[in-house]
Amino acid sequence: MVPLLLVLLLALLLFGFGFAVKALWWIAVIVLVLWLLGFVARPKGSSGRWYRW
Repeated sequence: MVPLLLVLLLALLLFGFGFAVKALWWIAVIVLVLWLLGFVARPKGSSGRWYRW
């Protein structure tokens, strides 16, 4: 019974880790797209940086 529970726990951990990594990849892609849009659509009169920092 204990090995079965350990295997199920390991499968649950790996599934959760895989989901978290996939979610982080999607967040990174969305941030990259927003950054590129801000870079392309920056104001013409500024110094070239559209962000404050």
